[in-house]
Amino acid sequence: MSPALFAPIKVGNSLLNHRVVHSPLSRFRADADHVPLPLMAEYYQQRVTEGGLIIAESTYITEDAGPYPFAPGIYNDKQIEAWKEITKAVHNKGGIIFLQLWHVGRGSASASSPGNKIPVSASAIAIKGKNIFGQDYEVPRALEIEEISQFVQIYTDTARNAISAGFDGVELHGANGHLIDQFINTSSNVRTDKYGGSIENRTRFALEIIESVSKAIGEERTAIRLSPWSGFQDAEDDTPYETWGYLVNQLQERHPKLAYLHFIEPRDDLVNSVYPEADRTEVVENDSIEPFRKAWKGPFITAGGYTTTPKRAFETTEKLENTLVAFGRSFIANPDLPLRLKNDWPLNKYDRSTFYTSGSVGYTDYPYYNPGTARDIKN
Repeated sequence: MSPALFAPIKVGNSLLNHRVVHSPLSRFRADADHVPLPLMAEYYQQRVTEGGLIIAESTYITEDAGPYPFAPGIYNDKQIEAWKEITKAVHNKGGIIFLQLWHVGRGSASASSPGNKIPVSASAIAIKGKNIFGQDYEVPRALEIEEISQFVQIYTDTARNAISAGFDGVELHGANGHLIDQFINTSSNVRTDKYGGSIENRTRFALEIIESVSKAIGEERTAIRLSPWSGFQDAEDDTPYETWGYLVNQLQERHPKLAYLHFIEPRDDLVNSVYPEADRTEVVENDSIEPFRKAWKGPFITAGGYTTTPKRAFETTEKLENTLVAFGRSFIANPDLPLRLKNDWPLNKYDRSTFYTSGSVGYTDYPYYNPGTARDIKN
């Protein structure tokens, strides 16, 4: 009998052949106008397996959605046309691909925004520390209530763009201190209107986006990523179990046919694994996403810690029904990761220094398995 990690599972409208998921990974290989480049098609095509799920990288929903100069967008025709080549490359090999929709919110910078617009957020609270330009994070402008409905529409329009570009669905980036997460967390939301204060109010923005997007493209094509204990960009909440528990229960009640929920594990989140310079070492051992997994009856993707202990993915899927496992760093270095896991082949090392550079080095030049050259993975 095959292990559960390689058992079929239905996600949205697609039947997957296995549960090894390519995590959404920002790699900054688009051009200066945020248009995906052909090199990106090569990268994703390398990592396709028949019936395997790829979640494509964080992608801007507006021209001022973030400060990173070479991140891709999905808000204009040129970008949509370029993404079509990527989705075609994935589908030609039998793969399934979702797109992660992204707005950085207060993590952006006016210097990178057309017209030097001040970043927006739930409240006028700046992130502590320096931004990518080495400057103090700016105090964002709190969105007015009428603007919030406009942002809901922007997410909806770009979800439609993603479907037009050939994606099988979209994943809303509701994690890691970005815009949706800024509304959810008490550290970044001190509003006193219907979008702030109570858990019901702080989760309203996320639920309105999901409602609108799922109506536009279908529940089966809609998903969301969440991170109750991220800490990245000062994202912290006073009552994480209650907050995300309410959100998941609402999703189960209102949208039980969503393609999946995607949660980041507290013990090895984005901050610790990809941004070691953040120096966030405190991890509460008892924190767990298990209550959220139990509340959600559909497909559930878990991410965090599986690169350093890949065999844990087998244990997790054996114990937990409807669970899939997302891999990040190990998928960067191993385009044939599912085959390596299935056959217990050693993994290539990844090179952290090339995660966010340009060109093919550290991107499309990692080799497929070869008994003579493969080496064990190393952090």
